[in-house]
Amino acid sequence: MDYAKESLRLHKEWNGKISINVKCPVNTKEELALAYTPGVAQPCLEIQKDPNKSYSLTWKKNCVAVITDGSAVLGLGNIGPAAGMPVMEGKAALFKAFGDVDAIPLCIKSNNVDEIVNTIYLLSDSFGGINLEDISSPRCIEIEERLKKLCDIPVFHDDQHGTAIVVAAAIINATKLTNRKLENTTVVINGAGSAGMAIAKLLLLIGIGDIRLCDINGIIDSTDNRLNIYQKDLALKTNKNKVKGKLIDALNGADIFVGVSAKGCLKPEMIKVMNKRSIILAMANPIPEIMPDEALAAGAEVVGTGRSDFPNQINNVLVFPGIFRGALDVQAKQITDEMKITAAYAIASLVSDDQLSKDYIIPSPLDKSVTKVVAKAVSDCWLKNNK
Repeated sequence: MDYAKESLRLHKEWNGKISINVKCPVNTKEELALAYTPGVAQPCLEIQKDPNKSYSLTWKKNCVAVITDGSAVLGLGNIGPAAGMPVMEGKAALFKAFGDVDAIPLCIKSNNVDEIVNTIYLLSDSFGGINLEDISSPRCIEIEERLKKLCDIPVFHDDQHGTAIVVAAAIINATKLTNRKLENTTVVINGAGSAGMAIAKLLLLIGIGDIRLCDINGIIDSTDNRLNIYQKDLALKTNKNKVKGKLIDALNGADIFVGVSAKGCLKPEMIKVMNKRSIILAMANPIPEIMPDEALAAGAEVVGTGRSDFPNQINNVLVFPGIFRGALDVQAKQITDEMKITAAYAIASLVSDDQLSKDYIIPSPLDKSVTKVVAKAVSDCWLKNNK
């Protein structure tokens, strides 16, 4: 199938992938008076007295904003906010289909960090959570950090943390399959943007022994003036043995490769210098860092990609519907590191020991039971720590 051509045809037919359904009847004078004026004044007054009542008297408890500035849409780059809307609509559709979460796509006509932060903050009382999407690095990190300090609702940049959680889940199961302990495992992450950095941070939190983070020039070093402040900080916390050099040098004696980088950058000879039974998560889209057949032929034991036409698809849809469903259900004020770790282990738990194999280390993105398991784990985690 020509996906580009068929998708364009369907988008014209759909004329938008989401719509709003009316829950209240408005067919009679009485129904109109209850749903709107004069009756609607009473819930307004109740919320004025206690803003938390907006969770029970409006759709806030089940509503998330999906927000972009169009600066890093898919692999297309800075294509602008209007051009980013089809992706935001798609994300909103997935929120509803997998998590029964009402999501509103918003595209901000600015790349200015201050303007984006202020705009989202001023709108934040309308929503129960904020999902940031397709905002270029490192701006996305600053935007999320500032919003988390300003807002009293969860703010979650899915390109960072959704990716990190699903990668962590895959690694938890892949290390189990290959008889590795997390604390004795070395991971090489190729791609030192926001996703690569978020993956590194979460893997450190789950107990990975060492991480070597690479960019296009090789292993990052805190003394490199090209690095931004976030990369420099992470460089100080990784690469215990101070390995220097290119990607192949980083991979020498490593156990796992995680790619959030560019097609074809991982060569078979690079896998051959890794430890036996290596794990390759090559997630560049649409063409991965190495094709699965090449990786397996070079000696890899387990291979995952971001694609649906190969085993072990590493897809964020396993994460964001459930993590927001759980956060909304308990009116969480933020999504904590512990909630992210809990989500990763919840996803991993859905592959039983009997099911675990080199072609099945993570549930299918189409398995809607994942959302319920993740949501419960996340909500329980919040309640345990916020009694």
